[in-house]
Amino acid sequence: MRFFALARRPLRAALLVLLLPLSAAAALPATDSQGQPLPTLAPMLERVLPGVVNIATTATVPVADNPLLADPFFREFFNLPAPRRRRQAHSLGSGVVVDAGAGYILTNHHVIDKADEITVTLHDGRSLTARLVGADPETDVAVIQVEAVGLTAIPMADSDQVRVGDFVVAIGNPFGLGQTVTSGIVSAVGRSGLGIEGYEDFIQTDASINPGNSGGALVNLRGELVGINTAILSRSGGNVGIGFAIPIRMAAQIMRQLIEHGAVQRGALGAQAQDLTPALAQAFGIGPGVRGAVITRVRKGSAAARAGLKPGDVVVAINGRPVSNANALRTIIGLLEVGTEVKLRVLRDGRDHTITARVEPPRKPPSHAGGKLHPHLAGARLMDADEMDSDASGVLVAEVAAGSPAAAAGLRPGDLITAANRRVVRNVAELAKAVRGRRALLLNLRRGNASLFLYLR
Repeated sequence: MRFFALARRPLRAALLVLLLPLSAAAALPATDSQGQPLPTLAPMLERVLPGVVNIATTATVPVADNPLLADPFFREFFNLPAPRRRRQAHSLGSGVVVDAGAGYILTNHHVIDKADEITVTLHDGRSLTARLVGADPETDVAVIQVEAVGLTAIPMADSDQVRVGDFVVAIGNPFGLGQTVTSGIVSAVGRSGLGIEGYEDFIQTDASINPGNSGGALVNLRGELVGINTAILSRSGGNVGIGFAIPIRMAAQIMRQLIEHGAVQRGALGAQAQDLTPALAQAFGIGPGVRGAVITRVRKGSAAARAGLKPGDVVVAINGRPVSNANALRTIIGLLEVGTEVKLRVLRDGRDHTITARVEPPRKPPSHAGGKLHPHLAGARLMDADEMDSDASGVLVAEVAAGSPAAAAGLRPGDLITAANRRVVRNVAELAKAVRGRRALLLNLRRGNASLFLYLR
């Protein structure tokens, strides 16, 4: 006991040393040496913080047990209990109140994914049970709803106006500590190709985003919502100054569909595109500095085909919104509802054109099981090539199952079969006729820029 008494004395002294400067600092007015007010985010945060909530979820997940535990004789011999099939998992995240009257809260899909129970804790300490309105894994956006009075919503900004260098503040609930605020700047906009989500158009920031910040708010200095914090780039799991937020424009578009339909009715044009590189711009006679997406394929009978879009067209804007690359084209179209009319500004043969199209539901071309045509083709999914490209002719190998006869024969996804047993085939029906009754198959196919024969016997 004496030892602890002695150990506490220097600790008290240390605390006094630490606390005295803090107390003195707290007594100082928030002004500089000239008597001018010091810059602070406190007034803005006092308005915004009540609009950011904590989200706790409970989910029932399967447990991966050792296969031996499934053997009743093994368990009986070692007197082991029956294996647990499922367990309770808990997670923490954040959310943003965007409609105080209706109780709508925006968050990430991965925060509430597979949750059996969702509990929202407000800034004032109230805990409420929330219901899932809808979620979209492709954009990692989800909407939940609570019934409560006195909610505070954060007003939305126009995230298209966000620029590199803008000051932003990230608010969330990292590590379950309670609300935490970090500040930084916008490092980049329009980030895509990261492989985080199916549709990407991220705002990148160096404001620290840590575990638990997911679904939280990224606000500007006016206290307006510019994004939903989603992910970080890190090798260790800690923040290294590269965080990503979903622009609120994108999140709001998804939210409206989730509220109205419970799911996203994602549209499509029926065209494929690639980035407009400086080399392609020169080849097409387009001046330097132009950005866009080059149409490479137009599916037969698609909305793009009906509108008159052609391979070689360079899409530079949709409904007045610039298209910087192929991913931007896919994202803009993918966020539009089915039936929406769009105006595409395209460059064709050096001239400016406006093409009007109506977004249609994504169409999955019909495919056929190769094993129904011939045993050597078992494990392959085949489709007519003109379903994907109006100028192509042949049979496209869409999928090849690992370890299947088709895989053993050397077929690969993306192969285009143009002839079988020395007969030209333009579709699956003609391939079926060419291989019927034959034990061995001689296939002529295109693979990338090469042509080759495969002999299957």
